[in-house]
Amino acid sequence: MKARTRIAPSPTGQDLHIGNAYTALINYVVATKSGGQFIVRIEDTDRTRLVEGSESRILSSLDWLGIPHHEGPDVGGPFAPYRQSERLPEYKKYADELIGKGHAYYCFCTPQRLEAMRKSQEAEHKPPMYDGFCKTLNTDESKKRAASGEKHVIRMNVPDEGNTSFTDLIRGEITFENKLIDDQVLLKSDGFPTYHLGVVVDDHVMGITHIIRGEEWIPSTPKHILLYNFFGWDIPAIAHVSVLRNPDKSKLSKRKNPVWV
Repeated sequence: MKARTRIAPSPTGQDLHIGNAYTALINYVVATKSGGQFIVRIEDTDRTRLVEGSESRILSSLDWLGIPHHEGPDVGGPFAPYRQSERLPEYKKYADELIGKGHAYYCFCTPQRLEAMRKSQEAEHKPPMYDGFCKTLNTDESKKRAASGEKHVIRMNVPDEGNTSFTDLIRGEITFENKLIDDQVLLKSDGFPTYHLGVVVDDHVMGITHIIRGEEWIPSTPKHILLYNFFGWDIPAIAHVSVLRNPDKSKLSKRKNPVWV
């Protein structure tokens, strides 16, 4: 099978992170060994942390390292655009689809209420998770409030019972209890997707066959598996590689280490 792999760096730093370069190399090798394609997709939805010029430095660093890509924002391809900021209508369409299926809901909670909720959970030594307050709102009434322009986000509706499992190509089967999975925000109030919605939609639409990323993304994977199941889409092969570490085995840190290519 010809593999289609990708990296999806965020242009929020000085350059290409050494961890991105590491996973880029693995993705490139897996794709080209099978006669497939390696794709670069820019995840520029965090508008508050964007660094001007970062995207061009990421792409030039990959070129300097000798890791060419077959599709991307600079070379184009059949699934353009390859910047998430240019794909917003698509994310809205799929978020609305999830609401229609009952797998997502509108959330109108203010930052003040969310902060009070987090402080209460912290005081009670509970894991920081959304408490589901807006999940119980009447669906028709919520739609009217959203349509009227009331500020809101869209959250995924995680089942309260059962487990979500996936098979990691490196680590074997991994299982999470659904009650420990947060009702993640999928679409922010500014219309931009969070990582979780954007990555699942784009990987599906762009025909990604293998998701190869760092092990720090393992806790997010059950959310993505649920989204694939909600949409009724085939789940790509998934592999989580070890992160790069210092000699003392601590994780490379932007604050402490030279982590830019």
